[in-house]
Amino acid sequence: MSSITAVPLQPVKRSVLAYLWIGIAVAVLGAFALAWMGPLDPVSSFLAKNRKVPGVIQTASGLQYQILSPGTGGVHPADTDIALINYEGKLVNGTTFDKSQQPTPLAVRATDGKGTAGIVPGFSEGLKLMTKGAKYRFWIKPSLGYGDKVNGPIPAHSVLVFDVELLDFRSEAEIRQMQMQQQLMQQQQGGATGGLPPGAIPGQ
Repeated sequence: MSSITAVPLQPVKRSVLAYLWIGIAVAVLGAFALAWMGPLDPVSSFLAKNRKVPGVIQTASGLQYQILSPGTGGVHPADTDIALINYEGKLVNGTTFDKSQQPTPLAVRATDGKGTAGIVPGFSEGLKLMTKGAKYRFWIKPSLGYGDKVNGPIPAHSVLVFDVELLDFRSEAEIRQMQMQQQLMQQQQGGATGGLPPGAIPGQ
C-alpha cells in the first residue's frame, strides 16, 4: 500500500481564532455601514474640507467666511441699513455668475435674513458681520442660498462663493434725510432759475 505523507500543522490557539473572527465581523459591518450611508454628499464634503482651511470661520447657521481685509470701527450694518458694496459671486468651480458694475457700488439692504430685499439669507448674515471698509469671502451653503432652485446660471444645490467689500452703510432715516435735503436743494435751484432777475421790481 502506498502511504501519503502529511505535512504536520501547528494547532491554532483559540485566542488567535477569536481575534480573526472579530476582525472579519468588523470588516463586514463596516462594509454594510458604507453601503447604507451611500455616496458622500459633495456639498457636505466640500464644506467639511473648507472649514479646516486656516482663517475660515463657521457660524451657528453653517455660513462660512474668511476675513480678507479687516475694516475699521466696531459698528456693523443693522437689519434695515442700506449698504454700499462691491462684490463678485462665483460657484465652487470658479465660474462667475454675478458681479457689481465697477466703479459704481451696489446699494443693498442688510435684511433680517428673509431675503426681502433680493439677497439670500447667507449673504445678509455675512454682511452684518462686516465693518466699514472690510473685505470678506463668504461660502454660502444651499439652505442659506437658493436651495434646490435653479437661479439663472446657478444650478440647484449650489454653494455660493462671494467676495464682498463693504464701502459704507447708512440707516434708512439717514438716507431719507439726505433725499429730502437733495430735493430741497433742487427746488431752491429751480426757484432761483425761474425767478426775477436781480434788481427787477415785481409787476413792472
